[in-house]
Amino acid sequence: MSMMATARQVEAPPRLQPQAAPASLEVSDLSLFYGSVPALDAINLSVAQGEFVALLGPSGCGKTSLLRSIAGFVQPQKGAIRLGGRDVAGLPPRRRNIGIMFQSYALFPHMTVMENVLFGLECRGVSAAEARARAEAALKRVSLSAFGDRRPKQLSGGQQQRVALARAIVIEPDLLLLDEPLGALDKQLRLQMQTELKMLQRSLGVTALFVTHDQEEAMTMADRIVVMRDGVIQQVDEPETLFTRPRTAWVSDFVSAGNIVQGALEEADGFYRVEIAPGSVFAAAADGVKAPADAALFVPFHAVSVAPDPASPLEVSAIRLLGLAIELQIAYGAHVIRVQLPSSRVHDFPLGSRVRLGAEAADCRLLPKG
Repeated sequence: MSMMATARQVEAPPRLQPQAAPASLEVSDLSLFYGSVPALDAINLSVAQGEFVALLGPSGCGKTSLLRSIAGFVQPQKGAIRLGGRDVAGLPPRRRNIGIMFQSYALFPHMTVMENVLFGLECRGVSAAEARARAEAALKRVSLSAFGDRRPKQLSGGQQQRVALARAIVIEPDLLLLDEPLGALDKQLRLQMQTELKMLQRSLGVTALFVTHDQEEAMTMADRIVVMRDGVIQQVDEPETLFTRPRTAWVSDFVSAGNIVQGALEEADGFYRVEIAPGSVFAAAADGVKAPADAALFVPFHAVSVAPDPASPLEVSAIRLLGLAIELQIAYGAHVIRVQLPSSRVHDFPLGSRVRLGAEAADCRLLPKG
């Protein structure tokens, strides 16, 4: 039996076009507690119209809680959520005009592909003719026009992912929420879908918020990345800025931006330096450092210079091939310095060889330990 409402009978062509009116997301001072445990702590975030923003962080950092709060699945105890200037904090999910795509896809197994895509339009009282036209347009967008009569179990994982995406965009959302939607795919398909999803988001012009714990995925897809930890936003920046100028040692470590050199900071001539072994010194300008005990020395992987030194206590403990580059892991005590070099130098520093390390002070920075 059809669930199609018939309140609207005026036919309309498929509209899956970029939004004409601005629709941005504003989250202000948002706090959410599960009992006495804070899941979100005074979150402030602004997402521009058409922007693709990734929420990145370890498990339990609050990224999914933030997504669920915006969607209306949970009710924060404090703060405001505005979409296109409209306060949606008190509205149920169905009235927020938000498209949502889950990692599990959440397709109805007893419905065909077409019926799955039509479902959200039927719930909104869209006429049968308009709903059909919009659903067909959505399936065409995701290259599944010929699959409308199939059921989810007859589709591959990638095809199911496309159906879930079509169902999310067919309602013409002001905001698209994506909760680790590529997590169930194998690596090759995941890379393919990263490209397709980003291209589709750009062509529609829809604002998107994307949850992931995969740093590489966030760097590849996002216009900006929100790094979260323990319910608090640590940094919001474009991928390149996040990678080259992390604000804290914790952010640097989490996104694998570079080395945090372990050791006591010593001040000398306007610099703070760490000597990890005789002849292997790293230093950064002391400008703005008020509490050296709370600072850490950040050195990008590519900025580390390495040279053979049979007398050095530093040893190449591991070698990783990274396509056109190699990564040397240099052991010193219980710590490791990572060095990235062109793969052509793979034979220059064999496993177990002794080396001397250094870096230009201009390439290094002092960061709060965070």
